[in-house]
Amino acid sequence: MKLTRYLNYEFFINISLVAIGLVFLFAFFDFLQEITNLNTGKYNLSKILVFITLSMPGHLYEIIPLACLIGSMFTVGQLSGNSEIIVMRTSGMAIFQITSSLVIVSIFFSFFTFFVGNLITPMSEKNAQQIKINSTDGTVSTDFKSGIWMKDGSNFVNIENVLPDASLSKIHIYEFDNNFSLRVIVDAESGRYANGVWELDKIKQSFINDDNFEVINLETGKWKSMIKPEMMNVLLISPDRMSIFDLNEFIDYLKKNNQKTSRYEVSFWEKIIQPLMPIVMIIFSVPFGFFQERSGGKYLKMFLGIIFGIAYQILNSMFRHVGILNDWQPIFTATIPSILILSVAIFMMIRFERQ
Repeated sequence: MKLTRYLNYEFFINISLVAIGLVFLFAFFDFLQEITNLNTGKYNLSKILVFITLSMPGHLYEIIPLACLIGSMFTVGQLSGNSEIIVMRTSGMAIFQITSSLVIVSIFFSFFTFFVGNLITPMSEKNAQQIKINSTDGTVSTDFKSGIWMKDGSNFVNIENVLPDASLSKIHIYEFDNNFSLRVIVDAESGRYANGVWELDKIKQSFINDDNFEVINLETGKWKSMIKPEMMNVLLISPDRMSIFDLNEFIDYLKKNNQKTSRYEVSFWEKIIQPLMPIVMIIFSVPFGFFQERSGGKYLKMFLGIIFGIAYQILNSMFRHVGILNDWQPIFTATIPSILILSVAIFMMIRFERQ
């Protein structure tokens, strides 16, 4: 029991220190990037520092598996250099026993990853982008000059501007009948979501009939739609930083409107796999304690951890892009790199156990 506490403590401290170091390193890179926008509009130094602070949870979520790998490799090298692993082995402990004794620290970082990625990062990232947008150009940028286009049942919606608070400006709704003939065009100056519906202001309704054209002007009106403010998060934050709950809701919306969901489904499965990666990375590091125990030491193993971590990130990114381009099954695209890493770890553990 004391040995288990000791191992978990050593792994926890080193992984935490690596994670903190990497987060501040990424924060420094963010600072160098954002400082070029200093005094653009109201984007002053204090706003930049707030933006960087709010972006840190997103970086933490992304680097926890890498921190687990580097920190674990360093710890294993430290234990190996002090001959502690040799003592464990000679006392009758199998490699699988040593690995299973790390279940506490593994599960802790697994739950911590889920908590940061799904409860903290989406909120902090959205607030960070809102602060930056409010301080600069004031609207959310889109891929088209005409704004964003969304399908709402049999209707098509064009929104020219989305404000940081998810309210809309210059809305155009094109309603079609069952024969796909354009029947109604609704133009609204602005819209905000309340009580399950969009409240529109300064509305112009154009009715296209078979024999005439009728226009009605209204000051206010309600618009019931499948489009919700949460769906505007895709414009503020990337899918990999959205919560798993928002991703699932957005995927359902796309499916109901017969739109492509591959990119978001891959991100959804990655959000499921990511909390398991700390466990995989810690398991992967353990066999290295039995590899060239007297040479290289902890710093060599730490260097190897960095190399393997970078290789994993490249492999993961490659599979994501190739999978989306070739329309592979999202669960296959998201899980294959993790399965490969876990398979290598188990292979090495079995190999060293038989020696």
